[in-house]
Amino acid sequence: MNKYVTLLLATTAFVACKKEETKEKVVMVDMNVNYPETKKVDSVDAYFGEEVKDPYRWLEDDKSAETEAWVKAQNEVTFGYLKKIPFRKELKERMEKLWNYEKISAPFKEGKFTYFYKNDGLQNQSVLYRKEESGKEEIFLDPNTFSKDGTTSLGGVNFSKDGSLVAYSVSEGGSDWRKVVVLKAETKEVIGDTIVDIKFSGVSWYKNEGFYYSSYDKPKGSELSAKTDQHKLYYHKLGTSQKEDKVIFGQNEKRRYVGGYLTEDEKYLIISGSNSTSGNELYYKDLTKNGPIINIVNNFDSDSYVIDNIGTKFFLSTNYNAPNQRVVTFDLAKPKQANWVDFIPETENVLSISGGSGFFFAEYMKDAVSSIKQYDYDGKLVRDVTLPGVGTAGGFGGKKEATTLYYSFTNYTTPGTIYSYDPKTGKSEVYKKPNVDFKSEDYESKQVFYTSKDGTKIPMIITHKKGIELNGKNPTMLYGYGGFNISLTPSFSIANAVWLENGGIYAVANLRGGGEYGKKWHNAGIQTQKQNVFDDFIAAAEYLIKEKYTTSDYLAISGRSNGGLLVGATMTQRPDLMKVALPGVGVLDMLRYHTFTAGAGWAYDYGTAEQNAGMFNYLKGYSPVHNVKVGTKYPATLITTGDHDDRVVPAHSFKFAAELQAKQTGDNPVLIRIDVNAGHGAGKSVNAIIEEYADMQVFTLYNMGIRELKK
Repeated sequence: MNKYVTLLLATTAFVACKKEETKEKVVMVDMNVNYPETKKVDSVDAYFGEEVKDPYRWLEDDKSAETEAWVKAQNEVTFGYLKKIPFRKELKERMEKLWNYEKISAPFKEGKFTYFYKNDGLQNQSVLYRKEESGKEEIFLDPNTFSKDGTTSLGGVNFSKDGSLVAYSVSEGGSDWRKVVVLKAETKEVIGDTIVDIKFSGVSWYKNEGFYYSSYDKPKGSELSAKTDQHKLYYHKLGTSQKEDKVIFGQNEKRRYVGGYLTEDEKYLIISGSNSTSGNELYYKDLTKNGPIINIVNNFDSDSYVIDNIGTKFFLSTNYNAPNQRVVTFDLAKPKQANWVDFIPETENVLSISGGSGFFFAEYMKDAVSSIKQYDYDGKLVRDVTLPGVGTAGGFGGKKEATTLYYSFTNYTTPGTIYSYDPKTGKSEVYKKPNVDFKSEDYESKQVFYTSKDGTKIPMIITHKKGIELNGKNPTMLYGYGGFNISLTPSFSIANAVWLENGGIYAVANLRGGGEYGKKWHNAGIQTQKQNVFDDFIAAAEYLIKEKYTTSDYLAISGRSNGGLLVGATMTQRPDLMKVALPGVGVLDMLRYHTFTAGAGWAYDYGTAEQNAGMFNYLKGYSPVHNVKVGTKYPATLITTGDHDDRVVPAHSFKFAAELQAKQTGDNPVLIRIDVNAGHGAGKSVNAIIEEYADMQVFTLYNMGIRELKK
């Protein structure tokens, strides 16, 4: 069905008369929206005796001409609407100006070269440079030359131990599928065949002879949406063809995710196997003897990975019997969990660990912000590392022989700055501070704790210009994620800086389902506890309104991926609560998410509709696609996705858009913005990122009734 939404924009221009009089001229901009027709089909699924209609099932076929035509028609409507917003060009130009500063990564040494990434400002992809001791710089890999439109990106870059060989991965159109090219580092000469059809994999070199990688068999049907369910670890020997690569693990043991990595001494291959995004088995193989694969952890009840080893003594990070993580040691003679000994015990704060220069660095997260402790290999505390402020610190990793380490520090008002760190003295110095045209000193962040529906205290950080008036009329962006044990910690964003400059408030809620308070916090927001996450987000919005930061007329909610689900569920449960909804690359069809690509691996967090009748009913009760109701006034909605997203397939967003457009009541527009030759987000060109964020912000501000930007 076609819906028409008409909004008239009145702007004033004053024309001077000879007698110094002025007359008001009203310029009318027609914001008529004519949604494309989306056909319905008679598709029905049965779950535990209940039939569920799926009228837009045909949009799951990403290879069909019909779907392609629908995408084109929707984009024509969306971009036709966006280009009429009078300050769209102005906001995009400001974002480009802010974005246009030199960005340099921390350096890392491989062989006789020091490598680093650099982006001159608006380059679509960052360039990998290198220099010798003499200081002469040269381009090593420039992904901007991989494609004309910047949609082909550089993924992982992995060097052999002596730095003489490098394997780098390439993604085309944002896909998770990769190809790997091998070079002689000195001459940049390509050697051997390009390895293709690799997915969810690193590259781990064994001496200079070959490397380990992981992938799935190429699926039948669409490689962007067909189910991929059996991950395998392979070994590729240089000088041989890929078809000769040996399966090391996963041929007989069906696992959805398999990874292999070597210890720094290259004596042991460590293998991780899992069936979901939480919990893994652990194995090792002694490469010095070409020994058998030996099990360390034989269940999926905890998450564990090897940090380092000294001979047969292994250091392991784990949440086994430690929801907030700890570091343990064991000897390969007795590797089982019963023999693990605490090295850095669990504390009340969540731990993540890294190593470099012969030390361990324990990053503790307290209420979503960082503190760092340095330990030696005897488990003795060397010092508390002094950080530049309150925010997020990350890095400190490096080779054992490294004499200088690097870390980054950032928060919502401080652009990411790289520091060099002397592990012997504990002294930090600024290595690279970005020159961003943003006055950080004019803005402030405040952490608050609000109460969710069941009484749980939830932290939220609110950022805005100093001296802002709490009058309920501030455009406010509430962002959340709440899943997969992922933590939202303070970080600077150019897009958010532009939002703040225009008088906006940016609020980030640390919802249950995330990892901010460890595994217990995660588990409080999964499966039949998932509603806790939505309740936490709703309570965050209600707090912002109650405290007069904003009102429903000036509130937008935003999230990506699992956060897109968060937005979709929140806007269908409480459409009155916000003015604008921005679900990005969201998981929105909760009855079928697990039938696409590697989606079945998300069942730890979500459960599946086939699991049992109770789980089916729970999922159906909040699934955004299945909870759009006729006659409801939903907020102005801009759905964003990419046509090459093979992580969360775009059919989720397509179906949600179709449901909303068919059932929306009132004047709020429902649009879908579909990036072509883009995936879930990784490797996206700078130009595409700027355009997407600018469009999201102008759509939001315009639908809040704002007609010009702050000067």
